[in-house]
Amino acid sequence: MSSTLPRRRYATIKESAHYLGVTDRTVRQMIADGRLRGYRNGRLIRLDLNEIDASMQPFGGAA
Repeated sequence: MSSTLPRRRYATIKESAHYLGVTDRTVRQMIADGRLRGYRNGRLIRLDLNEIDASMQPFGGAA
């Protein structure tokens, strides 16, 4: 039986920052203000790259 949910793609804050082209500090701020969701396991924080992709919103002439 196959699941229809996409597989989670967890990344560290540093990897997520590189993926977005921003600093680690910006990713931490985005988590703090609710723009991104972080997942904690003890001291480790991970982000789901699928959720980052889904949070992107078009703007400008194409919106």
